[in-house]
Amino acid sequence: MRLSQAWLVARHDLNLYRHRRTILYTLVAFPLGVAIGFPVLVRYLLSRVGPASIPSPVLVGLIDSFSFFFVIASATLPIAVASYSIVGEKIEKSLEPLLATPTTDGEILLGKALAALVPTLAAIWASSVLYMVLMDRVTVGHLGYLFYPNAEIAVVLLALAPLACLFAVEVSILISARVADVRTAQQIGGIVFLPFVLLYVVSEVGIVTLDTLHLLAVSGGLALVTLGLFALSRRAFEREEILTRWK
Repeated sequence: MRLSQAWLVARHDLNLYRHRRTILYTLVAFPLGVAIGFPVLVRYLLSRVGPASIPSPVLVGLIDSFSFFFVIASATLPIAVASYSIVGEKIEKSLEPLLATPTTDGEILLGKALAALVPTLAAIWASSVLYMVLMDRVTVGHLGYLFYPNAEIAVVLLALAPLACLFAVEVSILISARVADVRTAQQIGGIVFLPFVLLYVVSEVGIVTLDTLHLLAVSGGLALVTLGLFALSRRAFEREEILTRWK
C-alpha cells in the first residue's frame, strides 16, 4: 500500500469538503460548544452554590466526565464527512475516475479515512486546548492547582479520541459503500456514537470509572475493533460493482 497515493485521495476529498459549509460548521460548532460550554457551566455552579458546597473530589470527577465529551465528539463529527466520501462522490459522478486509476482499494479507503480523520482531530485538539485553558482559569482557585493537563486528558486526546474517530470513519465508509443515498448513509451511521454515550452513562452511574487505566483498556479494545473494520471495509468495497451496476 502506497501512502503517497492514499494522501492524494485524502487531499482530493479535503478540497471537496472545503466547499461544503454544512460539514465545516459541524466541525466547528460541536467542539467549540464543549470547549466553552462546560467551563461556563462549572463557573455557574461554583458561583451559584458556592465553592465550599462542592468538595474537590466531586469537582474533579465532574471535570473528568466532561473531558469524555471529546471522545463522543470524535465519534460523531466524522459521520457526515465519511458517509459522503463514497455515496456523495458517486452521485456527483466524481468517484468513477478515481476507481478507474491504478490506485488500490486499500489506498482509496485509507485516503478517505484520512480525509475524515485529519479535520476532525484538528477541530478536537484545537478546541481541547481552549477547554483546558478555560477550565483551569475557572477551577484553579477552588482546587489550588492547575487541573490540566493531566494523564486522563492525555489518553483521551492522544489515544481514545483518534481511535473513536477512526472507528466512526470505518463504520461510515462501510455503510456508504453499500447504500446509494447520502442521507441514508448518515442516518445509519448516526448509531456510531451510541457505544461511547453508553460508556459515559455507565461511568456516571458508577458502574465503571473513566480513570487512566480504564481509558487505556478501552483504547486497546477499540484499536482491535477498528483494525477489523478496516479489513471488513476493504472486502465490502466492490470496485467493479460500483463502476458497472451502481446506478
